[in-house]
Amino acid sequence: MAELAAHQDSPDDRAAGRHPSEEAAARAFRELLRGLRVWESELPSFDPARAPAEPLPLFRQWLREAAEAGVPEPHTMTLATADAAGDPSLRTLMLHDADERGWHFGSHRGSRKGRELAARPRAALGFYWPAVGRQVRIRGTVTEAGPEESAADLHRRSTGALAAALVGHQSEVLGSTEDLARASDAAWERARREPDAPVPSWTLYVLRAEEVEFFQGDARRRHVRLNYRYEDEGGWAHELLWP
Repeated sequence: MAELAAHQDSPDDRAAGRHPSEEAAARAFRELLRGLRVWESELPSFDPARAPAEPLPLFRQWLREAAEAGVPEPHTMTLATADAAGDPSLRTLMLHDADERGWHFGSHRGSRKGRELAARPRAALGFYWPAVGRQVRIRGTVTEAGPEESAADLHRRSTGALAAALVGHQSEVLGSTEDLARASDAAWERARREPDAPVPSWTLYVLRAEEVEFFQGDARRRHVRLNYRYEDEGGWAHELLWP
């Protein structure tokens, strides 16, 4: 009888229209989330009073320190864009460079992000390095580099990056995985045979930052948030933010 009662619907299950197994799965998932822990190891300190006057040197320092701390692929970032109607979208991709012009990344002009940037040339970037409890958020305007610089950017990268670019069709509907395998095999063969093979749609984008926020996590939740803002006449200004 106890076993039978354990499998009967509870009033909440019936009200929600859920089967007991669905409710059990939902409960297990919530318990998993509550059981996850963050920042249980010692985190680095950050004194905002010693931060540089501009964000770029600090960003380069933090990325280097994340790499030295063993963060996998610390140059991966989240790119947020919006379409003409304002609907946002996210994806993860690689940072190609960060210099006085801005933060560099690449894609096909015909991809979803390429189309959205053509409609609204503004974007945001997000970096998260959990081993050191750090985040960097960046937003600003995006411009396209010229075809020569875009080609040079692509051909500085790996054979795999060139092969992926040669496959093309990014964000288009794929008929089958077999179609992808055939196109990928042909692209890899060409990339090895022609390391300078042109990909006219490949575009290097540069995000010129207007705001850069550095977040240093703290196990006691006394997080440090240092926000840089670019002011047209006065250059960079910065302030602390409540966590």
